[in-house]
Amino acid sequence: MDAAVEALLFASGDEGVTLRQIQSILSIKPDQAGESLSRLSERYSKDQSGLAIMKSGDVYFFATKPEMASYCRKLFETAQPARLSQASLETLAIIAYRQPITKTEIEEIRGVKSDRPIHTLMQRELIEEAGRKETIGRPILFRTSKLFLISFGLTSLMELPPLELPDDGKEKTEADLFFRTLQKEQEH
Repeated sequence: MDAAVEALLFASGDEGVTLRQIQSILSIKPDQAGESLSRLSERYSKDQSGLAIMKSGDVYFFATKPEMASYCRKLFETAQPARLSQASLETLAIIAYRQPITKTEIEEIRGVKSDRPIHTLMQRELIEEAGRKETIGRPILFRTSKLFLISFGLTSLMELPPLELPDDGKEKTEADLFFRTLQKEQEH
């Protein structure tokens, strides 16, 4: 059964596959599909493979492991995109920790307009629309994308660094804490 689940993950490509789809296609119980995915995930995490099984929402898919990024970049040899601005990084951190979130809610946290950072993040496919909020005006909700997970070497949002309470008693934003933690990890 693991081989069949592995084949479905491969064949589904970027779209991925849900537990319900696996269960339906293979005519198995939901817990069997979950157990198979767990075994495969464990095998790929220990294996010398360059692949990992990742999860975004309820969708599972294959992706290259973060340590293989340099090789993949060489394969495609595209010009390096410009780095994200501080405003875009702050906006991305807020979305990552508070998703789904509206533009107005982002602006309330940042204290400034966020049209341009949101536009940049959408263009780079790091965030995506997640529907509309059931309130006056039905504003668009934003969430991080699969590309966000891949770019930051995460297999799920549960791997985001935990938000810590500041020691100095001053309130810090999610962006400050998120990027301080990421900086520490990159230094090691």
